[in-house]
Amino acid sequence: MAGTPAPRLGLPHHGFGVGLRSPHFEYVLREQPPVDWFEVISENFMDSQGRPRHILRAVAERYPVVLHGVSLSIGSSDPIDMTYLARLRRLADEVNPAWVSDHVCWTGVLGRNTHDLLPMPLTEASLRHVVERIGIVQDVLGRRLVLENPSSYVQFAADTLSEADFIAAMADEADCGLLLDVNNVYVSSFNHGFDPTAYIDRIPADRVVQFHLAGHTHCGTHIIDTHDGEVIGRVWALYKHAYQRVGGAATLVEWDSKIPPFPILHAEVLKAKAFAESDAPVPLQPDEDLVRVDAGSVVGAHPPDPVVALLS
Repeated sequence: MAGTPAPRLGLPHHGFGVGLRSPHFEYVLREQPPVDWFEVISENFMDSQGRPRHILRAVAERYPVVLHGVSLSIGSSDPIDMTYLARLRRLADEVNPAWVSDHVCWTGVLGRNTHDLLPMPLTEASLRHVVERIGIVQDVLGRRLVLENPSSYVQFAADTLSEADFIAAMADEADCGLLLDVNNVYVSSFNHGFDPTAYIDRIPADRVVQFHLAGHTHCGTHIIDTHDGEVIGRVWALYKHAYQRVGGAATLVEWDSKIPPFPILHAEVLKAKAFAESDAPVPLQPDEDLVRVDAGSVVGAHPPDPVVALLS
């Protein structure tokens, strides 16, 4: 794909970046690698006035930066945490990120944080609830919020909407941006038995300002979003389809566990750039949908019956 995609929703297209993680701090400052941009986990820096904040300021002086949160809990029934939002805004005002993002999820209730990205009930009532809260958050932050589709392992028995329909309606009604995590789409499609390409095609292209890519762990009956390895071919193929359909958007590779040396991570970013800009199909390994469950058995990776949690 030739050329650089135009800005969308007033937000720039930054190219191909990586998540900034502490094992790479010294390398990034010393080597100043040719990465287009960095994404940082907001909560890792919001309350730090020590070395992490110093590192972030130094990186933000040299590279575009995006803030990515994990504790906004936009779907919770708890009141919005205004203290949290004030801290987030102070950080954003300091480092001037291209945008601020979080997840379409809830992380706790009754004031307790589970430190996990829990699935939303996909109903008209929860949609209205989330849309209203996005408006409040955008007003407090003074900028458009960008929200990511999570990976999920259970569904609510009371769901009346597909996740893609929920997210599409949410983005349009709340006038927010979308972070389309292609690996999460693949993980959830396997866990719940839906078509990942149809999901991608349902997402409003004009709302997507960023992509996420990552590795995952295949457990035979389900896939876990572990961010601990290379992106597999089928996720690359899904990403290529999404990138072309959307018309291009900033792309980031996440690697949060078993973190390799920075050049290995950077190589994954360069793969994203190559796949996005090439017309050639993505090569697939013939056995990449097979998973070794133990030392002596391999099972086929076919979508299981949808997992339905008794959460209604």
